[in-house]
This record gives sequence, structure tokens and C-alpha cells, in this order.
Amino acid sequence: MIFVTVGTHEQQFNRLIEEIDRLKGNGIIKDEVVMQTGYCTYEPKYCEWSELLPYDQMLENVEKADIVITHGGPSSFIMPLQIGKIPIVVPRRKKYDEHVNNHQVEFATAVKERYGNIIVVKNIKNLEKAILKYDRIVQSMSTEIENNNEVFNEKLGAIVEEMFE
Repeated sequence: MIFVTVGTHEQQFNRLIEEIDRLKGNGIIKDEVVMQTGYCTYEPKYCEWSELLPYDQMLENVEKADIVITHGGPSSFIMPLQIGKIPIVVPRRKKYDEHVNNHQVEFATAVKERYGNIIVVKNIKNLEKAILKYDRIVQSMSTEIENNNEVFNEKLGAIVEEMFE
């Protein structure tokens, strides 16, 4: 199953939803596709979809999915990483009226460069290739995410222990 989520941002993300629906309708995607479409104005014809989903259903869909495709909102792509899955991230873009600026492009690119644990698709024409070659792409990628709280606590603990030696 492929799970697609565009989050809860109030601007449409028709570009992603339409492309996935096209790939499913043309038979390129053979898997079942479940979408959370948010404020999109396009209604998918070939995929199961809901505008919004409760958190528990989102989590269940991410757990069940073989591939998670999401917009560039950190919460949406961190969830699959926490479950041990590499997400395909398609950042929203200002020029398509999907967001107020291009911060999702910049942030997703920075995460990819720093951690190498997400697949960033900036050009929607490359989404098909990312889906079809997903298994090969993720073979060399790690789903581990650095937990800054854990690092901070370890360092603080070492300082406290040193103080009482």
C-alpha cells in the first residue's frame, strides 16, 4: 500500500494528488493507494481518499504502507522515519500556490543533505521514477534520526556526574 499525505496546511496541493491519481489510473502504480488530501480541490478518481484523518488513522496508514509519500512538512515526514520507513518528500512550492514561500523545498533539501534519510522529489515528473525504484533507492539509506533531546540529556548527565566526582 502507498500512503500519501499533504498535511493540514490550508492551501491546495493538487499537483501531488493529481500526479499520484494519474499514475494509479494509468496502471503505473499497481498497489492500493490511500490519500489524505487536505485542502486540495482535485478529487482523486482512482485512489481511496479522505480530506483529513485522525492522528491514529494517520499512524496506522504509515505503519501499513510500503511507501509513504508526503509534503515537506516536518511532522509528516518525521512520522515515517520514527516508524523506520524512508519517506518520499514532495515539497510544496510557492509558484504553484501551494504555500506562502519555498521553505519546504529548502528544509527538505537540507534534511536530505545532512541526514540522507529522505527521498526529495522537487520535480513532480521524477515522482514516478522514485516510486518504481523505491526499493533500490532505500537499500543504502538509514531510517535513524538523531534525537537532540537524547544527546543533550547524555551530555548534561556527564557534566553532573563529573561535578560529583
